[in-house]
Amino acid sequence: MLTHLCTSCSKRQLIFPSQITAVTGAETGPIATFTCWCGAEQSAPLGWADSEPRKRVLAA
Repeated sequence: MLTHLCTSCSKRQLIFPSQITAVTGAETGPIATFTCWCGAEQSAPLGWADSEPRKRVLAA
């Protein structure tokens, strides 16, 4: 799960895995596409901390 500031409703929302519709690769790392609680399609980078491979670094 991650938090995201929606560009449509301007609310910071908690995004659950069930809302993620796709994950694609990019040079900077994986990008998640998901549906916000307001219904808008959004995307956000998913990063991983180098020292702890299983710990997520969430974009603010």
